[in-house]
Amino acid sequence: MPRRLKPIPKFANEAQERAFWESHDTTDYVDWSRAKVVSFPNLKPSTKTISLRLPEDVLNTIRSHANKLDVPYQSLMKLWLAEKAAQAARTREPKARSAR
Repeated sequence: MPRRLKPIPKFANEAQERAFWESHDTTDYVDWSRAKVVSFPNLKPSTKTISLRLPEDVLNTIRSHANKLDVPYQSLMKLWLAEKAAQAARTREPKARSAR
């Protein structure tokens, strides 16, 4: 005889749901043997807004280059940062040395 699952409660918000699942076992609520593998190819990664101070000449250089490529300068900056981060992760570069 299959085990009877508890009903998943309705949550008022994500914080309430997170707190619930942190203190409850999902196997009491979900039959994981019936789970299916899915893919979300169009899911965009979460982003975080930051404030970044740059010297004006550096920002002007970036804007000029972005203008030549006909892309927004912030998009170009994100691309460059992502490329550098991926490169650093591949080569496992040591932390940047402090300026003396």
